[in-house]
Order: sequence, then C-alpha cells, then structure tokens
Amino acid sequence: METLTRQLLSQGGVLVTVTRTQGSAPREPGAWMWVFSNDVVGTVGGGHLEFEAIAHARALLAGTPGETQRRYTLGPSLGQCCGGAMELSFERVDPAEAPSVALRLAPRLAPLALFGGGHVGRAIVQALAPLPYRVTWIDSRDEIFPPQVPANIECEHSDPVHAAVRLLPAQSRVLVMSFSHAEDLDVVAACLARLRERDDLPYVGLIGSQTKWATFRHRLEQRGFAPQELARIICPIGIAGIGGKQPAVIAASAVAQILQLAPP
Repeated sequence: METLTRQLLSQGGVLVTVTRTQGSAPREPGAWMWVFSNDVVGTVGGGHLEFEAIAHARALLAGTPGETQRRYTLGPSLGQCCGGAMELSFERVDPAEAPSVALRLAPRLAPLALFGGGHVGRAIVQALAPLPYRVTWIDSRDEIFPPQVPANIECEHSDPVHAAVRLLPAQSRVLVMSFSHAEDLDVVAACLARLRERDDLPYVGLIGSQTKWATFRHRLEQRGFAPQELARIICPIGIAGIGGKQPAVIAASAVAQILQLAPP
C-alpha cells in the first residue's frame, strides 16, 4: 500500500471498483484496481472485462469524457462464460487525494500469532505476506528472526514464550511450532487457559504428528483440561491429503486450513 500511495502521489490514477455483482462473477463487491498511464495495480477479475475496464479508465485519465459507472455482462460478447454481470465504478484520483483514498482502501488485517522461528515458521511468514493478516511472530530466542520481514509481520521476543499468549489481540489465529516440545506444550496450555477464560482464539494449530498430539493430550489432561477443551486444538495442522513435509508445502497447507476454518 505504501508503494501504491507513492505512485499515486507522483501521477494520480483512476480507481476502478466492483460496486455490484449478479450471478457468477470473478470478483466480489469492493474489489478494486488502480489504473495508471503505464501500469495497473490490483484486479477486478481479469479477462476481457478487465481489458475493457482498463481501456475506459485510461481514456478518463487522458481527459476523455466518459461514464463513471458501467455495467458489464459476462457473456459471449466479452469472451467470458461466467454468466453473470458486474457493475464497476471509475474514480479519477489526483495526487492530492492519494493518501486519503489509499487509507480508505487499506485492508483490515486479522490478527495471527506464530510461535516459532524455524524453517517452517519462516515459510509460513512468506506465505502470509500477501494475505490480510497482521502477524505477531514470537520466539524465546531473540536472535532467531531474519533482519528483514514483510510489512505485515512484527517480531517479538518472549521468555518464557507462553507468556505472550495472554497479550495476544482478541480473535488471534494461533500457530505453534517452536524449537522445543516443552515450549510447544506450554504455549498450547496457555491457549487452552485463555479459551477457558475468554474463548477468543478461533484457531489454535499445533505442528506435529498424531503421536505427538497423543502425548500432549495426556499431559494436558494431567494439567486439568477436559476432552471438549482439548478438541479445540488442531494437530496435525494442514489440509488432509497434502503429505509433503517440505517447509513451503507445510506452510501452504496450514495457511489454507486457517483460511478455511478461521478466515479473515
């Protein structure tokens, strides 16, 4: 968004927004793209629809009078067989208006806490970088974090690591994958205690095998957690049927599961 704002400040552009859809459509109301004289940022669905929308936006940008609201039927005339219709608005934005409009379009980021700075943790950070999450990346080893992280990632040192759980924003999605099974157990126990007290963590996932979870389950029962409470923990994490163990594969599967079970 910062790069986009800088681009708008330098030249202005036309904001194209999906205002209404009917039937099957490639994007939802609120989806947008910025059209500049020599660049496009974002998408309203691609295909010939987007080609025509870009052409109309650039005509407006060049000063040609034209409609600021258009309806497109997604049929054979556009070479798209979605079968629905979309209404698009076209808003000319001058450089002086850029900061306020960019702020209006900034995505609302859902909170997500990632415990563990290892290989899978790093892969998950990269998978989350383009998604609408505000990530708190937590580890008891302060030196573990890379020198540069995506803009939506905040690194936090916590020792003991499970102390960070009580400070997480409400509705945080939680992924647990520290370097230590003892730390993992303490973080999961802290999450269960918070769920018992506030019930405000919609997803708590623990990396590991079914054998690991059986051991954890027994130890958590000894700490006083009931079966219905333990059922809130997802272990193993990820979508069933994806068996690869490479960090990037685990990351893709885990993030897809969160999008399914606790979307932003």
